[in-house]
Amino acid sequence: MLDNGEPRNKVTRETHGFLTRDGVSPAEFRRLAHEQMNAYPSVQLHTDTAERITGSDGQFHIQTARGGSFRAKKLLFAAGKKDVLPNIRGLKDVYGKSAFICPYCDGWELRDQPIAIIANGSSAFHSARTLSGWSKQIAVCTNGPSGLAPMQQHELLAHRIPVYDTAIRQIESSGGIVQRIWFDNGASIRCRGIFFAPRLVPGSPMPEALGCRLTPEGTLIVDDNGQTSVPGIFSAGDQAAETYMAVFAAAMGSLAAVSINRELLAEAWAQHSD
Repeated sequence: MLDNGEPRNKVTRETHGFLTRDGVSPAEFRRLAHEQMNAYPSVQLHTDTAERITGSDGQFHIQTARGGSFRAKKLLFAAGKKDVLPNIRGLKDVYGKSAFICPYCDGWELRDQPIAIIANGSSAFHSARTLSGWSKQIAVCTNGPSGLAPMQQHELLAHRIPVYDTAIRQIESSGGIVQRIWFDNGASIRCRGIFFAPRLVPGSPMPEALGCRLTPEGTLIVDDNGQTSVPGIFSAGDQAAETYMAVFAAAMGSLAAVSINRELLAEAWAQHSD
């Protein structure tokens, strides 16, 4: 297992939506995972990054950033995605502390609080509708032209959700907790939490370099078992999904692991049957 120690959720303080681990920090979650993997002598954990992969199903060769060299019959990519934050002054100070990506991961913790959504178009509309289950104090900040369809604007107005389409000047915060959002025209709104839509990029360029098919958004295309379009290459988690939750990523990983194990057993069985 190659793990460079830079997961997408590294900046967050707590993991949510994962029964038995609710509220655990991502760092502690990973520490426990590594500790439990150490109980299996067939598992080797290396803090490293794959830089070059050659070969094909049954005979892959991996070279790493630290000069390591490994051979593998199958590959499982679980490198996730990376968030590219909007260029808004002060956003990095609150990212992972009071500014989040996923309402289902962090919406409950901000229930009944004033929440700002930084997004535009359908993303802003659907985020507002989702967050309305946790708070009635919601504002949409599109940081420029709203991109909202007339019907979406009408529905937001009907639910008393204001839309601010002025460019955002900065986010004011204290100790990582957002206090206000200031606009270029000098106006501001008070809020205690932010949900925003980042630009997403793949966590690793290796699958595409190996010929795996991706969606236009950069998500690896896999079947129900995690198999990519290239034989012998599997993927799980955020890198192969557009539902971003730790428990969902774990479920995908379990399915892919079973599929890989079945392929390896079938190939070994066939080899000894000749």
